[in-house]
Amino acid sequence: MRVRTKPCSQDARLHEAFGAPVTELYELAAGPDPSAALTRALELRSFLVVVEEQVARIRDRVHEAMSPGRDMNELSADELRMDAQWLEAALDARSGYRRSLDVLLRTMPPYVQQDRAVRRTQQSVTATLPPAVAARAPVRVRAAHSRRP
Repeated sequence: MRVRTKPCSQDARLHEAFGAPVTELYELAAGPDPSAALTRALELRSFLVVVEEQVARIRDRVHEAMSPGRDMNELSADELRMDAQWLEAALDARSGYRRSLDVLLRTMPPYVQQDRAVRRTQQSVTATLPPAVAARAPVRVRAAHSRRP
C-alpha cells in the first residue's frame, strides 16, 4: 500500500494547515530543508493511513460475517470476539494518531511556504556573492554641514 496516494481522514486539515495538497506536501518534505512540523505531520499521516486501512478491513470482515445472506452455521462467536479486539486496538491507535496530529497542528508555528522560499533564495544569494564584494570598504558619506566651499 502506498501511503502517499491513499486518502486519509485528515488530508483536508493538512491541506489547510500547509497550503498544499498532500501529494505536494510529500514532495516538499523530500526536498531541501523541510520544516520539522511538515515532516512530523506526514509521518503521523502515514501511520494514520495504515491504521485506517486496518479499521476498514476489520469492519468489512465483520459486515461480511454478519450479512443477511450468510449461512448461520458459519457464524463463529470466537472469530467475532477476535475481530472486536482487533477493532478496538485499531480504533485506539487511530484515536492516538489523530490526537497527536491535532496537537501538532495546533501548536506548530504558522506555516508559510512563501517565507521559506524567500529565505532559501536569500541564503543562496548571500552564499554566492564573490569575496571581493564582501571585502569592500563601506562608502563614506560626508555630512551636509561639512562641505568645503
